[in-house]
Amino acid sequence: MKSTALDAVKKHSIQFVDLMYADLLGGWHHVTVPAERFTPSLCEKGVGVDGSSVTGFRKVKSGDMVIIPDLNSHFLHPFTDRPTLCVLGDLLDVGAKEGFSRDARFVARKAAAALARVRKGEHSLWLPELEFYLFDSVEVYGRPGHSGYRILSREAGAADGDPRVPENDNRRRGYHAACPEDRFENLRADMCATLAGMGIPVKYHHHEVGPAGQVEIELNFMPLVKAGDSVALSKWAIRNLADRNGLVATFMPKPLYGEAGSGMHFHQFLAKGSLSSFYDPTGKAPLSKVGLHYVGGLLEHGKALCAIANPSTNSYKRLVPGFEAPVRLAYSVGNRTAAIRVPGYANTPENVRVEYRPPDATCNVYLTLAAMLMAGLDGIRRKLDPGKPLSRDLFHLPPAELEAIPALPGTLNWALDALERDHDFLLEGGVFTEDLLDAWVTLKRAEARDLAERPHPREFELYLGT
Repeated sequence: MKSTALDAVKKHSIQFVDLMYADLLGGWHHVTVPAERFTPSLCEKGVGVDGSSVTGFRKVKSGDMVIIPDLNSHFLHPFTDRPTLCVLGDLLDVGAKEGFSRDARFVARKAAAALARVRKGEHSLWLPELEFYLFDSVEVYGRPGHSGYRILSREAGAADGDPRVPENDNRRRGYHAACPEDRFENLRADMCATLAGMGIPVKYHHHEVGPAGQVEIELNFMPLVKAGDSVALSKWAIRNLADRNGLVATFMPKPLYGEAGSGMHFHQFLAKGSLSSFYDPTGKAPLSKVGLHYVGGLLEHGKALCAIANPSTNSYKRLVPGFEAPVRLAYSVGNRTAAIRVPGYANTPENVRVEYRPPDATCNVYLTLAAMLMAGLDGIRRKLDPGKPLSRDLFHLPPAELEAIPALPGTLNWALDALERDHDFLLEGGVFTEDLLDAWVTLKRAEARDLAERPHPREFELYLGT
């Protein structure tokens, strides 16, 4: 039997218990209680939360909520001086008998339950790839008359750490680079060891394409809610460890113009027992009918998914031609320019899967996982046909052929428009609610408007002398 958080408090002589929960946008919050107060009674009744002070939750007049510890989701805090146990929590309105509709972790649990209802005996498995940059320093200043940023990266090779590189520089020189070019091998190893200590499975780590400190930590396959926990906590741990080493870790999709952006690809499949439901035993297609219909659902709802999986204005500076980021809603076998890739090396009955490539780490990962699953299930339910896989590089197709393939949204507002038109698939089984989606769109429209109303430094270069 798995030990609970109550058992761990005794076993590790814990002094404090950190109750953690995420807001609607995915940011972590926590409240800490002395270990002697962490009793079965507290775990049943919960700890009070002012929902009106948490982004995307409640208005002041109805702000009272409680956080209920999930006793099966805990780990030793890796960054405190005193022995502290971190416990993830579920949010409820005071007096409510079920979860809070805007608690993204609750949404993820409902999505997993929806799969169990409509596909008896099946579960989903997810492998997330975490791409991010490690910079020596980042200065940001934004006031009227004084706006801009400065990024320093010694790994880029410039004497002053400026990450700009010559136009003829080989952008791919960073991929799988070895030390001394790879400055961060030891730090990534420390990060992976910390994640393992938190119960997060790591597949491998390496340097990525970006020569100014872009790296990747790839996790391993997990069930949906566990994958959500692992991604959200990995970002938290990675940023903490970078800070302790005098660095800045950023998961921004496109921190550097002209350089590789950072995505968060999700390998995924439905499984029954140890076998993938996406495996085609006849070998006539890259995927089974179930797998093809699942892909059909992702493609059908790909534009709306961007509003959840790519929910920042910066997301659309990554989703541009010329890099490995997808720009068109197509699927392929082994071709990384398509939105969905069927890995050519994953061809056994146990591991046939698809890789959905548009998402980035500015998303709330719980909502993104749930939304991808609901899109795939809608494709299975409606038997959506994705057509034949793309066999050529998107960037070298004739214009007429390229225009026949639906494009991903080019801006956040475009994606939000798509979500408002196409979201019924998310409401199936009560997984998402209209209230949650309305709150999400309102928050994201405000972000887009905030950026649109501010003069950009590049505008001064283009228009100051006009």
